[in-house]
Amino acid sequence: MKTENRNPFNRTTVFIAACIGMCFFGISVITLGSLLPSLVAKLQLTGSLQTTTLATLLPLGMLGGSLLFGPIVDRYGHKALFLVSCCAVLLGLQGLAYFATILPLQLSIVLIGLGGGVLNGETNALVADIYDEADKGSRISLLGTFYGIGALGIPTLLSLLMAHYSFEHILQGIGAVMLAAVLFCATVRFPAPKQPQGFPIKEGLGLLKEKMLLLLSFILFFQSGVEGVSNNWTNLYLTQTSTALSAEQILMVLAGMMAGLTVARLALTLLFKHIRQEIILQVSLLVAALGFVLMSLTATFLPVLAGMVLVGVGLAATFPVVLGSIGSRYPTLSGTAFSVALVIALLGQTFLNALTGWLSQSVGIEVYPYITIVSLLIMWLLYRRQLTQ
Repeated sequence: MKTENRNPFNRTTVFIAACIGMCFFGISVITLGSLLPSLVAKLQLTGSLQTTTLATLLPLGMLGGSLLFGPIVDRYGHKALFLVSCCAVLLGLQGLAYFATILPLQLSIVLIGLGGGVLNGETNALVADIYDEADKGSRISLLGTFYGIGALGIPTLLSLLMAHYSFEHILQGIGAVMLAAVLFCATVRFPAPKQPQGFPIKEGLGLLKEKMLLLLSFILFFQSGVEGVSNNWTNLYLTQTSTALSAEQILMVLAGMMAGLTVARLALTLLFKHIRQEIILQVSLLVAALGFVLMSLTATFLPVLAGMVLVGVGLAATFPVVLGSIGSRYPTLSGTAFSVALVIALLGQTFLNALTGWLSQSVGIEVYPYITIVSLLIMWLLYRRQLTQ
C-alpha cells in the first residue's frame, strides 16, 4: 500500500489496471490491419484511395491521443481519462462490428486510435509514477508484454474463429470481455494528480527546451520508426525478394517478430534486476541489427524467421529503458514528458515509413533492411551520447 497526497492506492491493482490498458492499446494497433480486407469487402470499396484513407485514420487518432493525454493526467490524474480511453477503444471496435457505412466506420477508427494513443502513453506514465527507480524499468518492460498479448490475441482469435463466425460476432464477443475489464478498472483507486492547482502549461512548454528529453525522445523516434517499418514493409520485402517463401510462411515470420518482442520484454523484467540497463539496451540494438542482416542474407524460411525473431528480441528493451529514464528525470510532469516523447516517436514512425516508401519506389525494396540497420546505429549513437551527459 502506498500513500501519496493522502490518496491511498494499492500499487498491485493499479499495475493490473495499467496492464489491461496496455492490452487495449495492443488491440487498437492490430485490429484494423487484421480486419481491413473484411471491411473493404463489407463497404464494397473499389479504390485504393478509400482503403488508404481508412488505414491513415488510425495513426492520426493515435497522434492526437498521445499529444493530449500528458497535461490532462498531470492536472486531473489518471483514472477518468484512462476509463474514457478504454471505453473509446471498446466503442470503436463495436462500431466496426455494427456500422455498415463509411462515415460511422471512419469515426470508429478515429475513436480506436484516439483511445489507443492515450492508453499507450498513460499506462507507461502511470507505471513510472507508482514504482521507484529500482523497479521502474522492469515494471515498464512487464507492462509492454501486455501490448504483445493484445496485439497477438486479435489475429489469433480471428484466424481460429472466422471459419465459424463472422468478424462482427467475434468483435461483439471480444467487446463483452473488454467491458468486464473496464468495469474492474472502474473499481481501482488511482494515484492523485500531481499538478492539481492547474494545467502545467508553462512547465510543459519548458520541457520542449530540455535537451535530455529531446535526446531520449529521438531515440524513440527511430525505435518507433523501425517497428513501424518492420510491421508494414517486411511482407512486401519478403514477397519480392524471397520467392521461396509462401504467404503463410511470411505471416509466421511477422508473428515471430512480435513473439520475440513479447517474450523478450517478459525476460527483461528479470534481467533488469541483475544487469545494468545501459548494457542491456546497447546489446539489444546490436541483436536487432544482426536480425536484419540475417534476414537480408537469406531467402529460406528458418533463417528468415530466426532473423525476425532476433529483431523482435532486440527491439524489446528500448521503450522500457528510455521511458523509465524519462519518468525518473521528470517525476512531477511525467505525463507531459511522456506525451512529448511519444508524439516524437509517432512522428518518427510516420517519417521512416514515408522514407521507406519513397526509396523503395526510386531505388527498390531491397533498401528496406539498410534503412532499419542505419536507424539502429543512430539509436545506439544517441544513447551513447546521453550516457555521457
